[in-house]
Amino acid sequence: VQLVESGGGSVQAGGSLRLSCAASGITYKYCMAWFRQVPGLEREWVARINMPSKISYYADSTKGRFTISQDNANNALYLQVNNLKPEDTGMYYCAAKTNGCTTAANGFPYWGQGTQVTVS
Repeated sequence: VQLVESGGGSVQAGGSLRLSCAASGITYKYCMAWFRQVPGLEREWVARINMPSKISYYADSTKGRFTISQDNANNALYLQVNNLKPEDTGMYYCAAKTNGCTTAANGFPYWGQGTQVTVS
């Protein structure tokens, strides 16, 4: 399994970005998620989607502003992030797992290298 994120950048508060995760080696049976991390803090769950059912869940801090989606035809995962706030700043990671879904970072065996989002 290989995950490669892209789409991060520097934006002003209130701005938007679309993060992408190109996935290879996965099937539609996977659970995929986005996490973010700032130096010195633990990796924080942002959103997840159960690919077979397409049911998604969001952390309270991102609900209503972030949207996670999947593109099975292109093996891609997206995170549309709107109305960005300075506290959204961090490295955003794509993660994948089989056998159920979770919000715990240690439950995901597959990770990308991350894409940086900076909000000022």
